[in-house]
Amino acid sequence: MNKNLLKCVPLAAIVLLLILSGCGTGVPSARTDEKQAAVEKVELTVSAAASLTEAMKEIQTVYERSNKNVKLQFNFGASGTLQQQIEQGAPADLFISASTKNMKALTDRQLIQPDQQKTLLLGELVLIVPADGKTKIEKLEDLNRPEIHHIAAGEPETVPAGGYAKEALTKAKLWEPLQPKLVLGKDVRQVLTYVESGNAEAGFVYRTDALTSAKVKVALPVDPGIYSPIEYPAGIVKATKHAKEAQALYSFLQSKEAKDIFVKYGFSIPK
Repeated sequence: MNKNLLKCVPLAAIVLLLILSGCGTGVPSARTDEKQAAVEKVELTVSAAASLTEAMKEIQTVYERSNKNVKLQFNFGASGTLQQQIEQGAPADLFISASTKNMKALTDRQLIQPDQQKTLLLGELVLIVPADGKTKIEKLEDLNRPEIHHIAAGEPETVPAGGYAKEALTKAKLWEPLQPKLVLGKDVRQVLTYVESGNAEAGFVYRTDALTSAKVKVALPVDPGIYSPIEYPAGIVKATKHAKEAQALYSFLQSKEAKDIFVKYGFSIPK
């Protein structure tokens, strides 16, 4: 625009032209923001027993492939610890425990929706030894032998596997005699590590944990008649901010596709 023509244009018209120009450049930006919001992923936090680690990571791959708008985040640990975290307000959308006791505690406090929790899986307690170990254990009473100095187990109050181990050893009248040998872990995976590293000659874990490591072998399955059934209940946390997505994942965990993955890692499915 030349200087003579500019002098002829009223100031108000110039201002209007600038405003319209600014609006024009803003529209594409707004549309871009809308598109980004439309594809924004929902993050679901799943607090799950440590023994579920491998199975849940495979389920994550399968689930996210079919649900592009969902990103799964995991918080693996001892079920008792996870229970306490949820009670203290830690963010979680789903909880999968290795014990009905921890799930019941949250349900009783109305932190898990009663109609959206059920037993998902069953487990089995085994006694493991290092894969290259020379110590032969054929029965629980063999743990009294002098060459066995350390026996790993989960902390009974917070680690369900430790609670089952205590129950079994108590029934076998071995819990008190073995106290000097017991090394307690913060979760079942730490127990596995103690045996893998040779820091314990034996340890109590779930069969599913034993299957994840080539450094240990199962010495013997613990008689299921001397400990309570190992049940893995799953439930939706009442405080979830993503109820729709949490419900969809909860339903998927009960599907044949998910069950096949769990069985692959050594879990059993309730009939």
